[in-house]
Amino acid sequence: MRKIHLAALAAALMLFMFHPAIALPVASNVAGGIALVTLGTVLDSPDRPSAWLGDRPVWVAAEDGHWIAVVGVPLDTRAGRQTLRMRANGAERTTSFEIREKHYAEQRITLKDSSKVTLSPEDEARALAEIERIQALKKHWRPSAETETDFAKPVAGRLASRFGLRRIFNGEPRAPHSGLDVAARRGTPVGAPAAAIVLAVDDYFFNGKTVFLDHGNGLLSMYCHLDRIDVKPGETLRKGQTLGRIGATGRASGPHLHWSVVLNGTMVDPELFLKRR
Repeated sequence: MRKIHLAALAAALMLFMFHPAIALPVASNVAGGIALVTLGTVLDSPDRPSAWLGDRPVWVAAEDGHWIAVVGVPLDTRAGRQTLRMRANGAERTTSFEIREKHYAEQRITLKDSSKVTLSPEDEARALAEIERIQALKKHWRPSAETETDFAKPVAGRLASRFGLRRIFNGEPRAPHSGLDVAARRGTPVGAPAAAIVLAVDDYFFNGKTVFLDHGNGLLSMYCHLDRIDVKPGETLRKGQTLGRIGATGRASGPHLHWSVVLNGTMVDPELFLKRR
């Protein structure tokens, strides 16, 4: 027994020598938040466990000798108990975590260009096709030994519309705000909040000129309404490297950055990556 214990301890020490613990985002067990779910210790399971929320893989990180599932909670999740499926040491089991209720604020926005609110058949067809492409991008998964979550704010400016706002455009209710808006002047540089690979760039009907970054293990970030894009798909970016410039392309009432963060295929509050515990 002692030999087995020492072997497990040695394996755990080797793991943390080559894969040091990282600063995880702030836990917020609400719809649109991030749940940090403990899956066991490194001594009990020297190999990294796997985890899924429904059919979506979930990133599992190491922190203080424990395996932690970093779970993005969809905005439409109701308060109550949620189930996470996991596999460790060759065996599958489930574990649960609680989601608390949260009420987000409401925001009314008036757009002079009503064609961005009431769409023509052609614009609606384009927008629906683009939404499908974006949904596919959100499911992207690239395994990575390390994923940096100590994000820097991508652009200096005032935080405007917060994540989760119930938005009403020209009197018509729309989906909750799925990102964080930062007000800044047109042409202001936008930098990568952490090391990443450029996943995609495009010019969308609603989002305007947009960049998607892949930070690994299902953690993505998205930058919308850009005036100019300065990167190409497949390019590796360092933290702070310029990816584009602030603009007002797509459905925007003025120059600003719409910044979204995606975790296990769902939009989560970007501010949870800016605050450290």
